[in-house]
Amino acid sequence: MKKLEEYVRCIPDFPEPGIMFRDVTTILEDPDGYRLSIDSLAELLKDVDFDVVVGCEARGFFFGGALAYNLHKSLVPARKKGKLPCETVEVTYDLEYGSATIELHKDSIKPGQKVIVVDDLLATGGTAEATCRLVEALGGEVVKVVFVMELKGLNGREKLGKYDVASVIAYEGK
Repeated sequence: MKKLEEYVRCIPDFPEPGIMFRDVTTILEDPDGYRLSIDSLAELLKDVDFDVVVGCEARGFFFGGALAYNLHKSLVPARKKGKLPCETVEVTYDLEYGSATIELHKDSIKPGQKVIVVDDLLATGGTAEATCRLVEALGGEVVKVVFVMELKGLNGREKLGKYDVASVIAYEGK
């Protein structure tokens, strides 16, 4: 049986020289790789009591949706500004070059619900941290934040320091 790392395509010098891009689409394109990613995320949650999976836009939807289905939990999408049709709450956060705004429907998380946040990659931690703040603003409790991959060299865990964070794969660099 292959390890999940073996399904990840590495592309040197993308999007700029010196960066080793870790591509999750090759996990998704292989049925065994995709199943292994979902099973591995589920293993990270085996002892976690939670009600809701929040998937971060956009690749977090692929993993969060399958995970929610697999564990029979509800799925809430954390979307970029302007993509949700009903009343929302939003947080604007800093990116490496600029800022972004993420939203949740105002009625998507009920007070007291236990929530896990799922995304494909932990880099700087900005998107996940903003998503956690939205969950908490709606009265939810973030009980764990999980990722398929983590780039340790970008120190995203520091931004998520108050949360229980886990990743299936961790790379030392950027």
